[in-house]
Amino acid sequence: MSDLKLFRPDANGWDVELRGSTVALEVELQRRIEANMEDMLGIRFLASEYPTGPWHRGRIDSLGLDENGTPALIEYKKGADSGVLSQAVSYLSWLDSARHEFEALVKEKLGSEAAEAIDWRNPRMVCIAASFSHHDQVAVHRLHERIDLVRYRVFDGDLLSLLLIESTSGSPSPGPARRRSRQREVAAVASVGSVQASPGTAPACLQDLYAELDEALTAWGEVEVAQLRHYIAYRRMVNVASVIFRPKHEAILVYLKVDPDTVELEEGFSRDMRAIGHLGTGDLEVRIASAADLEKAGPLIRRAFVAA
Repeated sequence: MSDLKLFRPDANGWDVELRGSTVALEVELQRRIEANMEDMLGIRFLASEYPTGPWHRGRIDSLGLDENGTPALIEYKKGADSGVLSQAVSYLSWLDSARHEFEALVKEKLGSEAAEAIDWRNPRMVCIAASFSHHDQVAVHRLHERIDLVRYRVFDGDLLSLLLIESTSGSPSPGPARRRSRQREVAAVASVGSVQASPGTAPACLQDLYAELDEALTAWGEVEVAQLRHYIAYRRMVNVASVIFRPKHEAILVYLKVDPDTVELEEGFSRDMRAIGHLGTGDLEVRIASAADLEKAGPLIRRAFVAA
């Protein structure tokens, strides 16, 4: 099992390990994460203690929409709970039958554009607990749903740690994906100059370059690679990088979660995207058209993943 240890120097300069503990009440953990959900999990908060009706007989701790437009359900456990996976599957089953209800909630909280852009192919379930059994970690890989198992700890000084223990990418359904209009899809693609999200349809020169880029993006530990509708997401708990292809310009665009203010921007190579709409997530755009560009992008990629 992955483990996280925190140390703090004492009066003599020796590093002393901080002993983690659990919350006194489950609701403490829930309220704290709900207040910072987008930063912690890459999920925009929608509702708390949401009822699932008489058939499913439950209340989902938190509902949200993640940074990729995917419905997200979050369940918290103060300690460990052997029923967490069956509960997760039950809630995802409810979501499948309550799409219009969920869309109405998104429209109310985040607006019509967010509601029309919901991607229903692979909803996300996040289970946050003090620990998970070995059987939970094995069983989650037998399920077809997309589920993240996240272990939490609290430390002196009001520190909270979240550690991704297991993550399954799920099996995207062939059902309706983003329900945005064709006009909006065309406008979104045109805004970045004829982009593609699939390396298989890109020119051979970009496919070779992408193979090297993919190696660089997956060199920093376990990373989930998700082929989405308009971009490829490289994620841990949240997206760290997004990749799209520009065949006309024989270049690959990488959007990194790096603060552009901390980077010396270079025309034709790096760009601050905070005031510019684009597909994918990340405020720093890096344009890669050659092996030299990829080598130059290496330190920026490393910064994004080290900070994740």
